[in-house]
Amino acid sequence: MSKQTPSSPERRSFLTRFKAGASSIAALSMGGIAMAQVKSPVTSRWEPARHDKDDWMDGLPGKHRLVIDTTSPEGFKNALLYANNFMLANRNDYGLQNQDMAVIVVARHISTAYGYNDDMWAKYGTSLAGQAPSTDAQAKEPPKANPNAASLVPLSNQGVQFAVCAMATRRLAGAIARSAGGNTDAVNSELIANLVSNARMVPAGIIAVNRAQERGYSLVSA
Repeated sequence: MSKQTPSSPERRSFLTRFKAGASSIAALSMGGIAMAQVKSPVTSRWEPARHDKDDWMDGLPGKHRLVIDTTSPEGFKNALLYANNFMLANRNDYGLQNQDMAVIVVARHISTAYGYNDDMWAKYGTSLAGQAPSTDAQAKEPPKANPNAASLVPLSNQGVQFAVCAMATRRLAGAIARSAGGNTDAVNSELIANLVSNARMVPAGIIAVNRAQERGYSLVSA
């Protein structure tokens, strides 16, 4: 039985159709890749901007970082307790040293007054106590020293840092100046020069809270 061989015109027609089909498939494939590239652009990971004013946070030694935000007298008192517990448990249960923990306590809003030393409380105690009223209902007279001095000193000795709000300090300076008939700028400068140990003035307490988190500090609100 003889086999029939396709004629030359038939072979040419078949090859033409095959090449056209292959070209269409290739075009569709390239189009799909192009669409995928348009739909899935490569984006870079967001990184926070860095500012020289905040570099001190990275300068603190520590394998673990914690920032405690305070806005009230009770909150500041609690923050000192939390900071002490954090330091103590890390030493006792993890075998770490004080320099292994970077801890910042932020004093802002109504807790700002606790960022000033005993000299300022002795001089402006009435005004400071008015801005940061005592949680002790039995207190009859404004304190003549920082009410948290007993806790502040040992925590400072362990390396705990304090960030004091400049905006709230300016507000306090105005209140003191109006009460004592003084000059707001002079009182503001005096308060800035008399912070508690291991404290620094920051542009705003809320900014310090934000920048600390951007630099790897875990946040606790007291």
